Amino acid sequence: MEFDEYFIKLNPKPMDFNHSIRRVPSRSPGFSLVELLTVIAIISILMTIGAIGIGNISAGKGVPTAVANAEAIFDEARTIAISKKTRALVLVDVNDPKRPEVYLRRVIVAYENQDAATGDPIEGDWVIANRGTVLPDQVYYSQDLSREDHASGAGDTQTMRMTLSQSDTVKSDFAGDYIAYEFNSEGICTTPGASFVVGTGARPPGAEKPRVTSAAKRDFGGFVIWRNGRTSVFRSPEQIDIPTSLTEF
Repeated sequence: MEFDEYFIKLNPKPMDFNHSIRRVPSRSPGFSLVELLTVIAIISILMTIGAIGIGNISAGKGVPTAVANAEAIFDEARTIAISKKTRALVLVDVNDPKRPEVYLRRVIVAYENQDAATGDPIEGDWVIANRGTVLPDQVYYSQDLSREDHASGAGDTQTMRMTLSQSDTVKSDFAGDYIAYEFNSEGICTTPGASFVVGTGARPPGAEKPRVTSAAKRDFGGFVIWRNGRTSVFRSPEQIDIPTSLTEF
């Protein structure tokens, strides 16, 4: 018997391999609704935590930045006084509480104008030396904690009114009341021992003084200005002598 005939007798019906393979339906790729909602919830939580952390970091850097900027402004005023041989002022805007963008936040430098012919200072004729520097968000100058003589805690810092001068050197946007720190023509501070103090807080609409928030408790800084114009930075709130019951500044 031939081999082919023998094989046919053993296998009368050839196997159909196409029908013997079972096809298992494959699962389509993707995520279920529950999985997507879970991922979205986790991302939202992480973003919230990150935003809070970034806000705290920014607030924490506000006071050191304000102190560093203020020291640079005092150096600028002293340099102008010496170079121009005239009086120079560091001015803190306390004119209009209804202007939150500048009230207790804008610091400018001004110097006494000089007669073009003689070079003598023209008393009361002030020139604005720069556009002003605004303290970081939520950082304010403290009238209560800044003193004329910080060591004794006596004396309010000097207040003066800037008006439009005859030569119109003071622009209308800068006219008004300011806390003033003065250098004479030799670069000597006329109120040695005076302090410049800033703090983190919030100033609600209608309130003149900023208020300490729970998150910014005792977040203050500043320095003392000496006769030669140099400054000594406060290293801790204790050096500023901040009352423990302080609620506004």
